[in-house]
Amino acid sequence: MTYDPQRPHSTHRRNAPVSQALAKLVLSPMTRVVYRPVVIGRENVPKTGPVIIASNHLAAIDSAVIPLVAPRPVAFLAKAEYFTGTGVKGRANKVFFSSMGSIPVERGTHRAAQAALDAGLSVLQEGGAFGIYPEGTRSRDGRLYKGRTGVAWLALASGAPVVPVALTGTERIQPVGKLMPRIRRITVQFGKPLDFSDRIGVSPAGPVRRAITDEIMEAIHAMSAQPLAGGYNEHQKADE
Repeated sequence: MTYDPQRPHSTHRRNAPVSQALAKLVLSPMTRVVYRPVVIGRENVPKTGPVIIASNHLAAIDSAVIPLVAPRPVAFLAKAEYFTGTGVKGRANKVFFSSMGSIPVERGTHRAAQAALDAGLSVLQEGGAFGIYPEGTRSRDGRLYKGRTGVAWLALASGAPVVPVALTGTERIQPVGKLMPRIRRITVQFGKPLDFSDRIGVSPAGPVRRAITDEIMEAIHAMSAQPLAGGYNEHQKADE
């Protein structure tokens, strides 16, 4: 079966928790020894049922850090090129991102953006944990940017709680433009779950999604203490 990155199929999602568990078995001990992560609030992540993991985004490595320290498998989106590359690097990327349970998607168009949200909704409808960066792309200057409302759309469409997450220090492991990771200590803080089920069906939908997104970003900011950018992150996503 040829994989269409705009229509992630269920086989990938069914296999993801198993492959991620194996990856954690191998990589988690190494991560604890090398990077000595400080993990706060793991108990705030529901053990079962759908949940949205909404995090700030500082480095490309973030999508590996969160699944490795979370108490359950977390599926993130990853650009489709990571799964179709050639050569040693291409094969290594495919193995790594597949083992982490990442879902390949195309980007750059409205259709692709909606396909990404639909992929996340499918994970949640199957009772999984889905990771998302409301800022849309990583912060290159360390500031926290305004959240885009896709995270609120997911919360309202699925009824799943949202666990805000604050990453600190991952930008020092893999600074912008650097290929080789550095050894730096990091902190991952999971906040209390936010329940927006009382706003399902409330109109007008646009302002409701905006308000929910702002609440999520405020919860992230309360933990990360990043300077606020005051606007959207418009940097290119090509290197994400």
